[in-house]
Order: sequence, then structure tokens, then C-alpha cells
Amino acid sequence: MSEVIVETRNLSKVYRDFWGRQKVRALKALDLEIRQGEIFGLLGPNGSGKTTTMKLLLGLLFPTSGQALVFGKEATDVSKNERLGYLPEESYLYRFLNAEETLDFYGRLFDMPAKVRKQRTADLITMVGLNKDKRRQLKEYSKGMARRIGLAQALINDPELILLDEPTSGLDPIGTREIKDLILRLKAEGKTVLMSSHLLADVQDVCDRIAILHQGELKELGRVDALLKVRDETEIRAKGLSPEAQAEIRAVIERNNGSVLQMDNPTTTLEDLFLSIVRDSEARPGRRAKQDQEK
Repeated sequence: MSEVIVETRNLSKVYRDFWGRQKVRALKALDLEIRQGEIFGLLGPNGSGKTTTMKLLLGLLFPTSGQALVFGKEATDVSKNERLGYLPEESYLYRFLNAEETLDFYGRLFDMPAKVRKQRTADLITMVGLNKDKRRQLKEYSKGMARRIGLAQALINDPELILLDEPTSGLDPIGTREIKDLILRLKAEGKTVLMSSHLLADVQDVCDRIAILHQGELKELGRVDALLKVRDETEIRAKGLSPEAQAEIRAVIERNNGSVLQMDNPTTTLEDLFLSIVRDSEARPGRRAKQDQEK
């Protein structure tokens, strides 16, 4: 098993009003483990606790109860921050700087030597596809371009853990595909990615495991491929068969000189799974998540 990078133990967060009365319970007893080298997706409707979870892991919020651990340290320990990168849903960047100046500025915050900053800046600008626009002021950037430079900023310190909040927001289909390929590239480099998104197809394409939150509670947790299997059906794909043989089972396929390409459970879509879990949660609000669907 890979090393646990992120762990939450009975993590809860309650927002209170001016008089200390409970206003919103944003997160209820969340238990999660995210391991080194995986892409983990955090899903849920608006107000389900996704952003609260990320802010707790970043140490921007203090938990009401429970623990949030990052690299084995309390999330409020700022020493961990040099090992992680964060792309918020809305990037707050200096509008009058260009891409090169922006990345150089953030490199200085990590005390990176000038030579390293220059090389890292050039590499990241190429990686996110902004070479042609690297000297334009950010105020002239489209939303998609702003997401690209925001992602580059999150990677400036070559982090081990990257938290991405809606990473493909505002991108066209080509840009979305490029960002998803980049996320997969980060995994191939051994980095750990935690991402949240409302675009379920994006999560389905890149995530190894997902957690679905609703009204602050964990409702489902497991591997994407296992969760999406329709277990009471079997799907067979074959080639080289006559029309008469297509309705037969494996023995008949072999007798007709065909070859079985696949015999497995078909899968549903992440969108259908997500909607089913949310509707079930509304009908049965006390239901908790099952164990990981690893098999």
C-alpha cells in the first residue's frame, strides 16, 4: 500500500453566527484517506462541504472537531505548505503582471534561486500552453487562460500534493482535454492530486477514487471503475462471429471460430451514479457511505 498523504478522522466543521449559535453544519464526521500517487475526486452539489474540506486541509479553517492530517502533520501546521500547491475555484492573481512576472513572483515567495525560477517559469508556461501569451497582462486573459496560469502558479514549487478546485472551469473542450492530460502527467510523476469538480465526465476520466458528499456527509467512497459497474448484468464483446452466433454463450462463440474480447460487468456513468446517490441521500438523510468498492 502507498503512503497515506491526506487523512481526515471524524472531521467536522460548524459555522456559527455572531452569538455563537450553530448556523450551518458544513461537514459531519468525515473519514478519508488519500494515498501517494493517486488522483482523488471530491464530488457533491453546491453546499455539500467540498470547499470546506479543502480549506480545512490547507489550514485556512480550523475544525470544530476531529482531525485533518497532511503528510502526517496537523493541517494547521504551516510547515507542510511548501510541499503542496493549490488552485482555488477563483484565482486571485495580480491583473497588471504578465505570466512570466506572475510565476517569478510566486517563485520568490518560496525563496527559489533566480536561475531555478527562470527555468521553472519557462517550463510551466510551456506546460500549460501559454507561450504565445506569456507577456500579456493577466487583465487581458480569458477565463480559460486565467485557469491555465492559475494552475501553473499552483505548480511553481514542484509540490508533492496538488489541490485543484474546479480545474477545468471556463476551458473549451480542447483546453479541458489538455488540462486532464496534465493531471494524468502529474500522477505519472508520482504526485498526489485532490480535485473537486462539477463536471462529472472530467472526474470519471482522470480519478482513481472518488468521495461523494451531500449536506456535509460522506455518501459514497471507492474506486471509480468499481463504483460504476452494473453488477447484476454481464456484457460480452466479441468479433468474428456470424449473426446467428451472437446470441450464444462462450462455448458457442468458440465453436464458431470467434474470440471473446471482453466478458465483464457493464458500467454506468458517473453522472447517473452521482444523481442516484444524491436522490437516495435526500430520501434517507441518515445513510452513511459504504466501504471502498475496491473489488
